Amino acid sequence: MSEKETIEKEEPKKKTPTKKTPVKKATAKKPEKQQSQIIYIGKKNTISYVLVAVTILNKSDTCSIQARGRQISKAVDIAEITRRKFLQDMIEIDEVKIGSEDIQSDEEGIPPKTVSTIDIILKKK
Repeated sequence: MSEKETIEKEEPKKKTPTKKTPVKKATAKKPEKQQSQIIYIGKKNTISYVLVAVTILNKSDTCSIQARGRQISKAVDIAEITRRKFLQDMIEIDEVKIGSEDIQSDEEGIPPKTVSTIDIILKKK
């Protein structure tokens, strides 16, 4: 036999075992208390917020609609459209909180402005 044939017949080198990362076992999560999902009202269309509220209420028991200043009327519209048109006899207005916030100005010497706020909480019946 020639040298080439003897080299080919030699046993292949054994691979050393590699360290494997431990596999994490799936653990059952503890049931968490469902928190109210919050929708902050801004400049989008009213129907966009209504659809978000309907989606949240289909998955959860409560939904909170929050707005400040000029958007308060839109927040009330969203709550009423959701309650009367989309989820009739399924939800009710649980609580309405009103308040005000002081907003500081970027410029010096200007006193803070007071802005009204509203928080409307919708709940499944």
